[in-house]
Amino acid sequence: MNEKNEFKPYIPAERITPEITVTSIIMGILLAVDSVAANAYLGLRVGLTVSASIPAAVIAMGVIRIIMRKNSILESNIVQTIGSAGESL
Repeated sequence: MNEKNEFKPYIPAERITPEITVTSIIMGILLAVDSVAANAYLGLRVGLTVSASIPAAVIAMGVIRIIMRKNSILESNIVQTIGSAGESL
């Protein structure tokens, strides 16, 4: 790359930001349980399941940024990953 188009990461390597925290794990597990319950109910009642990745990402970003007043994209990523893993259960 030339100097004009040099890649600049969103979170620099020098900055230490917590990624896996107790808050992100608990919130991810709650979202996973919620998506498991919704998929089980819809699968048995209607015969159709839904994708939980996008709702998990939106809820994670909303709760972490608005309610908890944190601005951590890494924590939101962990919550969304754990929450969407519940979709496959």
